[in-house]
Amino acid sequence: MLSAFILLPVLGAILISLVPNTNPNQNRPRIIALLFGGVILLWNVILGFQFDPSQTAMQFTEYIPWISWLGFNYHLGLDGLSLPLLFLNSFLTLIAIYSSNVNIQRPRFYYALILLLSTGVAGAFLAQDLLLFFLFYELEIIPLYFLIAIWGGGRRTYAAMKFLIYTALSGILVLAAFLGLVWFSGASTFDYEPLREQVIPLGIQLWLLAALLVGLLIKIPIFPFHTWLPDAHVEASTPVSVLLAGVLLKLGTYGLLRFGVGLFFEAWITLAPWLATLAAISALYGAFAAIAQQDMKKVVAYSSIAHMAYVLLAASASTPLALTAAMFQMISHGLISALLFLLVGVVYKKTGTRDVNVLRGLLNPEKGLPIIGSLMILGVMASAGIPGMVGFIAEFLVFRAAFPIFPLQTLVCLVGTGLTAVYFLLMINKVFFGRLTESLSQLPQVDWGDRIPAIILALFIVILGLQPSWMVRWSETDATALVVSPSLLSQVAQAPDQALSLGDELSMNVLPSRSGNN
Repeated sequence: MLSAFILLPVLGAILISLVPNTNPNQNRPRIIALLFGGVILLWNVILGFQFDPSQTAMQFTEYIPWISWLGFNYHLGLDGLSLPLLFLNSFLTLIAIYSSNVNIQRPRFYYALILLLSTGVAGAFLAQDLLLFFLFYELEIIPLYFLIAIWGGGRRTYAAMKFLIYTALSGILVLAAFLGLVWFSGASTFDYEPLREQVIPLGIQLWLLAALLVGLLIKIPIFPFHTWLPDAHVEASTPVSVLLAGVLLKLGTYGLLRFGVGLFFEAWITLAPWLATLAAISALYGAFAAIAQQDMKKVVAYSSIAHMAYVLLAASASTPLALTAAMFQMISHGLISALLFLLVGVVYKKTGTRDVNVLRGLLNPEKGLPIIGSLMILGVMASAGIPGMVGFIAEFLVFRAAFPIFPLQTLVCLVGTGLTAVYFLLMINKVFFGRLTESLSQLPQVDWGDRIPAIILALFIVILGLQPSWMVRWSETDATALVVSPSLLSQVAQAPDQALSLGDELSMNVLPSRSGNN
């Protein structure tokens, strides 16, 4: 059941590559990609209805011995941490395919790469073997590199190479941490659950966690490891930016929860204050950098840096509520950033520029882009945390969970949230209000093909904002189970005082609730 998310996109890419490369068949690769993207999304929905959110064990597991002497196995599983992100990947992949230019050059290669990108991301979210996760974590680099390098803007080669170097370094550090964990624990397998039961000295844990953190913080990205992201977004096409911001960055934050908290809990709570401080710095940096930008796409790109920092803040708190909030913030950011990048892409497509100093009055009801402008205002309000939208409840949960543990860092991030309204209002005021510029008075008509994906995203943003329990219920059980490793639970059973001394107030907040439930 889970291998379908890996094999179906590969099958779709193969079929697309077999389409004859003649002009009458120009639209066939797009149709095939849409068909496979729709089937994958439908399969995800079917699987969601069969998923039991009350269980903490992995569901729909698949296990095939692969390289036995290395302890490397094909092991997939689904839980409340991976299911929402798997759906986000399937949903935004279909959105990206539908939003792509109908007359795009080299369509067979383009749509095959998008499907292969979906395979890499889905495999990483489902992998229950550390080496298998690394394999998919690196696999997604290849299609994304070509998507930027071939269909990007004027500086696409530079942006693609920078992305490749940074993410390759990220993968090396993640692999080093995984190999070190198996080496020092003496385990004979790379399977996730057996490694959670291994006990290694705190000092070694800290070194391994440090390597893992740097690798994942590059992927998220968090200041000062962020410099590849603005260049990649600016040069990437709109559908690629949707996937990059909406899905690809979540591989880093998912890794923080699954492997950082799940495998190195004692080291994690030791480094948590430093991680929370880094999150606060990154949130402020992203906000101030966004204020200084003149390119609409760069504003949204730096906004992503600020909002992904909230996930790190919640992960640093490492309570059940905080980890649930981190998951909600990931989904919230994925939907909102996808909407904003889509709308910026439509503005650029119709006006030929993204410069906020050139654009004026696009909300004009007769000659402007009124529907696109209205959707942009909705997306900006959601990103700024206006009540009734998904951004508000996500950020509220993050700050509510983090404040009792890291009050100062949380207050700094709250300032960053306030600055979100500043830089987005500056952009909206310049671009959409005022008198329409004469040079933009004859804009091409926006067809429904450009509007429908944005409207669907806007509906999800509002629905989950009004009914957040529909998303929270999938993750809260597994988030609660994640904060205490099996080894710590056994220590609680044998000597509670000794186990509690392994952490500070953070672990004390978590362990009693878990031991009480048991």
